[in-house]
Amino acid sequence: MRFHYASRPDKAALEGIDLTVNAGETVALVGPSGAGKSTLFQLLLRFYDPEAGTIAIDGVDIKQMRIRELRRLYALVPQDPVIFGTSALENIRYGRPDATREEVIAAAQAAEAHEFLSALPQGYDTYLGERGVRLSGGQQQRVVIARALLRDASILLLDEATSALDAQSERAVQQALERLMAGRTTLVIAHRLATVKKADRIVVIDHGRIIAQGRHDELLAQGGLYAELALLQLV
Repeated sequence: MRFHYASRPDKAALEGIDLTVNAGETVALVGPSGAGKSTLFQLLLRFYDPEAGTIAIDGVDIKQMRIRELRRLYALVPQDPVIFGTSALENIRYGRPDATREEVIAAAQAAEAHEFLSALPQGYDTYLGERGVRLSGGQQQRVVIARALLRDASILLLDEATSALDAQSERAVQQALERLMAGRTTLVIAHRLATVKKADRIVVIDHGRIIAQGRHDELLAQGGLYAELALLQLV
């Protein structure tokens, strides 16, 4: 698979990508900033289409799917949490608009969000403010994870972002993420060494190309870019 951004026609954002992900597998995408990891997510979601090659899910080219049908297959947890200017309940329910209040609360409990949402002035009916200003960064992430849990999609796209959180928030977010990932096909842009070690497979991307694949110990023994990134704790 090959892809160029229109603004950079002389430099491929992705080149020669050949990757198969098995159902239920967790694949960690690792590489320096600008390597092409986020671009791969954008292609999966069809914000762009590759110039050469295809992306298929269960053997079906995603270009043959309606955009809405395609995106129903995914739950996305972005690096920067998206919180809407509405109540906590409706923020979580955005993942599945027909969900009952009880289902929303159950998702929040699984995401380690129930305790702080219940403590808000109007509980789940509290207006969170534009961009979730009433919540901390870790709380915002747990609301987004609750939304993804409620969505219950078969494929999880996770741009993990816990490095900027304090230790207590990071633990809570990590526990919520582990519940979300359980039993799903997961592609994770990994920023934490702990997440990489737990992945079924690590894919190392550099300058738009896959340069190595394997488990943590295998790649560490090979040295090279992965060993360098691991030494820096992947952040």
